[in-house]
Amino acid sequence: MFTKIKICCISSWDEARLSIDYGASALGLVSRMPSGPGVISDQLIHDIASKIPPPIASFLLTSELFAGAIITHHLRTQTNVIQLVDELSSGSNKELRDALPAIRFVQVIHVLGEESIEIALKYSEYADALLLDSGNPTLRTKELGGTGRVHNWNISRKIVDQCRIPVFLAGGLDASNAKAALDSVNPWGLDVCSGVRTDGKLDPQKLEAFFRAAGY
Repeated sequence: MFTKIKICCISSWDEARLSIDYGASALGLVSRMPSGPGVISDQLIHDIASKIPPPIASFLLTSELFAGAIITHHLRTQTNVIQLVDELSSGSNKELRDALPAIRFVQVIHVLGEESIEIALKYSEYADALLLDSGNPTLRTKELGGTGRVHNWNISRKIVDQCRIPVFLAGGLDASNAKAALDSVNPWGLDVCSGVRTDGKLDPQKLEAFFRAAGY
């Protein structure tokens, strides 16, 4: 069975269709963020998500911190997955589940050190999947994704080994390290943004190379 591949920072229907043609299982649609690439409007997220055929997953990347705001955000965009790039500061995961029972939730864990393992295990009780990334939400201007940096895969492997739910690996991935990432971490899926782009645009040659490196 192939590793799931999520192509993130999709900016148009043409990019979405190109990613699907190469074998993407999921597409990431980035809403307003404090930093990082790929941000598009909620209206464009809605328009792209409405065209994505099943079983391809459409991910809304939201930086909202309140459960009520996340619910409202979803109603504007209508994706089938919500990727929470930060921790809730108001409301609860149960509130999200009760309001959006048909939607899957993916919690991002920014791998900063061994303490990330405990955080990941806590969220694995609530989320449908985890996504391990290389951001830093403790900075004055939060990094919540799209850094292009590789984090400590030894910690990521410990999280994968201890979690009972699927785990995506993100952060600085491209065709040159995709196989090493799979061998080292054994994730359920890989998530890539800048590693398949040239000057910010999705690059068919890099896409092809990435999928080939991942065993497609």
